Amino acid sequence: MSATRIGIKAILFDLDMTLLNRDASLRACLAGQHERLHSLLGHISPKTYVERFAELDNKGYRTKEFCYGRLIAEFGISGIDEDELTADYRATFQDHCVGFAGLTEMLDGLQAAGYKLGMITNGRFPFQLLNVQALGIEQYFETILVSEKEQCRKPEAVIFERALVQMGVDAETAVFVGDNPEADVRGAQNVGMRGVWKRTAHWGSCPHANAKIGDLSELLSVVEGFG
Repeated sequence: MSATRIGIKAILFDLDMTLLNRDASLRACLAGQHERLHSLLGHISPKTYVERFAELDNKGYRTKEFCYGRLIAEFGISGIDEDELTADYRATFQDHCVGFAGLTEMLDGLQAAGYKLGMITNGRFPFQLLNVQALGIEQYFETILVSEKEQCRKPEAVIFERALVQMGVDAETAVFVGDNPEADVRGAQNVGMRGVWKRTAHWGSCPHANAKIGDLSELLSVVEGFG
């Protein structure tokens, strides 16, 4: 079934925990940091360092400066401050980016079916764009909007509307896929798009989603079903 016949022309995505396995990427980055800066961090076990940071990070909803500041205070880290640790994190995270299973196969399938693809991600610029490039998927997307560069962020309507204009599609012909029930799903629905929730234990449930997926391989059939 073609995109034209079912009325859906475009599919837009969130990045973190939708396409990018941020949890796995974060842990790999922190493990690498601990090993690289062992002379300063070696008095903390790698597991403790990674897990405590991940807990403080709260799925990216706290600043890295806050997380590192707490680690320094809790574990008596000396010889480096939170700004230097944050700079190291931002410089090396893209070296550890891990996509979810079936990522490129899913994008290939959607593209072959004739859908336009876009992305809207909250976060820093160019940090988020570098992560997209690290996954090797930048070429699939007609539009990639990063909140810091756009000076607006999900769930604000303006960032969704801007992406739709850039892609030349109307809201009712577009689908947004994301893991955050409010920023992604509700934000997209508020401008007239369909919202597909990618299940994640962190958010628990999303009863208002137009559809739900647990794996990226499910998306094509879900979109075709919107006809």
